[in-house]
Amino acid sequence: MKTNTAKTSSAFNAMSWLALVGGIVVYLVGLWRSDMALNERGYYFAVMLLGLFASVSLQKTVRDRMEAIPTSHIYYVSCVVSFVISIILLAVGLWNATLLPSEKGFYAIAFSCVCSVPSRYRKIYATASRRIMNTHSLQPGCRRKL
Repeated sequence: MKTNTAKTSSAFNAMSWLALVGGIVVYLVGLWRSDMALNERGYYFAVMLLGLFASVSLQKTVRDRMEAIPTSHIYYVSCVVSFVISIILLAVGLWNATLLPSEKGFYAIAFSCVCSVPSRYRKIYATASRRIMNTHSLQPGCRRKL
């Protein structure tokens, strides 16, 4: 079955990919050049991976719900909780770190670049989904096949 999704401009797609890849590269270069111990670097790297996975997974779950594809509520809740936990872990780690305030801000901004890209796509799919639902209504009892 064909699904209708919003088409984005190539400039939007390029800037979203640039923000995602740029955020990851900047974050990793910052970790590489820091004077932190290896276990601290691993902590911040794991927090970045958790935040990236949680934000992408949350975006996919929200998009599936907007397109009327059945998703588990427990998975949606676990995505939200994982994303919130990653933000809390980053905040606690930066609060207790012996870094300069500019370095703390650097990691926070790079982390937000990494995790904010999926939310941009979610907004586009939400707009498209409302438009689709207004023009195409599903008959009662009709379900999409996966």
